[in-house]
This record gives sequence, structure tokens and C-alpha cells, in this order.
Amino acid sequence: MEKIGIFFGTETGTTRLIAKKLHKLLGADIADKPVNVNRIQAQDFLSYDVLILGTPSYGDGDIPGKEAGCLESNWAEFLQEFGTPDLSGKTIAMFGLGAQERYSERFASSLMALYTFFKNLCADMVGDWPSEGYQFDHSASVRDGRFVGLVIDQRTQSMFTDERLQLWVEQVKPQLMAKLQTAAA
Repeated sequence: MEKIGIFFGTETGTTRLIAKKLHKLLGADIADKPVNVNRIQAQDFLSYDVLILGTPSYGDGDIPGKEAGCLESNWAEFLQEFGTPDLSGKTIAMFGLGAQERYSERFASSLMALYTFFKNLCADMVGDWPSEGYQFDHSASVRDGRFVGLVIDQRTQSMFTDERLQLWVEQVKPQLMAKLQTAAA
């Protein structure tokens, strides 16, 4: 059976931690181990029909990378090499990290930049998440009152992380599994 690919960009290791927690919740039988995007090639990514992508937030909603202040290669460098392949038929769920108190005016906004990139390549984007329960002034990642993916604030709301991950997995897993079954048929 085909598996879910989990890819993340990280600077401090927090996005990696969340990706590992998601992998554990999904199980190794349906999801491959999470991999940092600075360690993959485009073909690694494209070999999956179902993906979960994670990103930290940088700048004013920039795609994380060296130009946005990251010390190591991140999403920006990967996407530069990735190009613009047609992702029709691929299903992508996303999660993003942010610090709502420290960056209230741009909370988790990098999630939208990454979301838009993949949406523009015709991927089927799933996994939006309620914006209730967070306190921030603005986030580019909110559409119609919901985040475009799961948002985690490990800095000020780490006590909610495990519960949010569990609820999000329960929400997206049926959609991801349906796509896996279709791809396997």
C-alpha cells in the first residue's frame, strides 16, 4: 500500500517534533517517517500522492529559507529546485507553527505562502483548522475564519498541542486514506 509522505522545514527543530508526533498518531503502516525538505529531491516529494507538509513561520509570512533569515536551507530552497510541476491528483494537508503573542500581527502567516504555492500547482488542499482558541491580531493563513491548515503555537500554547494534533488527525485521516485507497486501485 502507498503511504503518506511527511515533509517539513525547520530551523529550531520544533516543526520536526510536530511532524514526528503526527507520524506516531498516523502510524508507520500508513505514513513514512518525516523528512526535512533540506534532505530531499523533487522526485522524493513527487513519489507520494498524499502528503502532510509542515512549516515554521518567518518574516512577514515569507516561505522559510535563507532569504527570510533561516540559517539552513528550508522550504524556499527546496521549492526553487522543485519548479512548478502539475500536482493534480495529489492531496496535501498542512500544518504550520507560529508564536501568537510574539508575532500577533503576522501569526503563522508562512503557512499561507506555502499553501498558496501548492494550491497554484493544482494540488487538492485539505485540513483547514478553526482559528478559535488562539489570540492574535492578524494571520495571512486565515480564510473564511479558518486557518488553511493546523496551526501550533509551542511557545505559548504547548499545553494544547497534543489535543490539537489528535483532533486534526481525526479530521484529515479519512480524506487522506480515501486518496490512498484511490491511488492504490
